[in-house]
Amino acid sequence: MNVSRRKFFKICAGGMAGTTVAALGFMPGMAMANVRENKLLRSKETRNTCTYCSVGCGLLIYSMGDGAMNARSAIFHVEGDADHPVNRGALCPKGAGLLDYIRSDSRLRYPEYRAPGSNKWERISWDDAFTRIARLMKDDRDANFIEKNEQGATVNRWLSTGMLCASAASNETGMLTQKFARSLGMLAVDNQARV
Repeated sequence: MNVSRRKFFKICAGGMAGTTVAALGFMPGMAMANVRENKLLRSKETRNTCTYCSVGCGLLIYSMGDGAMNARSAIFHVEGDADHPVNRGALCPKGAGLLDYIRSDSRLRYPEYRAPGSNKWERISWDDAFTRIARLMKDDRDANFIEKNEQGATVNRWLSTGMLCASAASNETGMLTQKFARSLGMLAVDNQARV
C-alpha cells in the first residue's frame, strides 16, 4: 500500500481527534448514561407579571402538585418569560430572587407580640394583632390629629405617627400603602430602601 506523506498526516490527525474525543468523555454510551430528565417536564407552567417595580416584566412560574383538591402546589422554579415584550426573558435581581421571597425562613407567617418588659415573643391570632394595631393607632390619632392650622386652613395632619414601608413590596402594595398613610393624615412616610 502506497501512502503519501499528506495522507499519512490526515490519518494521524483523525486518529488523534478520535482519541481526544474519547478521552474527554464524548463517547455515545457515556453521554446516554448521564442524561437527566428535565426538571420542568411534569410541572405546571403559570405566566405572571412581576410586581416589584412598575416595569411589569413577564414571568414563568413552575409548580409541582398532583392537582388534588386538598393538595397545594409548590413553586420550585421562576424564570423570565422569553415571549414577553417587556423583558424578553431577562429579570432584574428582585425578579430573579422571587423564589427566595417565597421560601424565605424570615418570611412572616403569623403575628407575634412581646409584652412590655418581657424578652419573649408569644404567638397571637391575626384578629388580635389587627385589633391591637387599630386600637393603638386610633387612640394616638384622636389625641394628636390637627384639623386646622393657626390661620384656620384645613390641613388634616397626624404628625405623631409615621410609617416605614417595605422595600421588597410590590408596586401596587407601595401605592396602596401611600394612599392608606395619606388618608389617615400621616406626613412621615418613608421607604426602607432609602434609609
